[in-house]
Amino acid sequence: MDSTTKIAMRRPRMEDGARIWQLVKDTNVLDVNSAYSYLMMCMLFPDTCVVAEEEGTGELIGFVNAFRPPAEPDSIFIWQIGVAASGRGKGLGGALLQTLLQRETLTGVSYVTATISPSNIPSKKLFQSLARMLDAELTMSEEQGIPEHVFPGGDHESEPMYRIGPVQLPIGK
Repeated sequence: MDSTTKIAMRRPRMEDGARIWQLVKDTNVLDVNSAYSYLMMCMLFPDTCVVAEEEGTGELIGFVNAFRPPAEPDSIFIWQIGVAASGRGKGLGGALLQTLLQRETLTGVSYVTATISPSNIPSKKLFQSLARMLDAELTMSEEQGIPEHVFPGGDHESEPMYRIGPVQLPIGK
């Protein structure tokens, strides 16, 4: 992808789930979940997920999977953001989040949340940047995150909960 490449961002379709799964595998940094989980995200939560494709080629170069937790309807939980190697370092992760946060379906959302492992510096920087862009407070809580002992296999870091807000969504409206 070069600087003249045009990117189209849209709601995912169910068939995008397999492409998202492949992109996650190709990153070599994201937790690879079952293909089924990505198919279900695309099928059940298209209003809170975004895919980015190169115009012309249709190559999937990024995605964000998110949902509104039933117990916290005033929050949007960012589950995963992935950017292909060809799209990294160009602000695509932030653009994906901005596209999501502009959607009318997020009316009533006041908090943007995610769990982020301590070694995931790019995600922490992305969330810090998003908080600045939204002019909102960013907090981190170990207690509300996922402790390492609950992950199977014993080789996963804890993931503290990051929370941005309060904010008024959708943005830019």
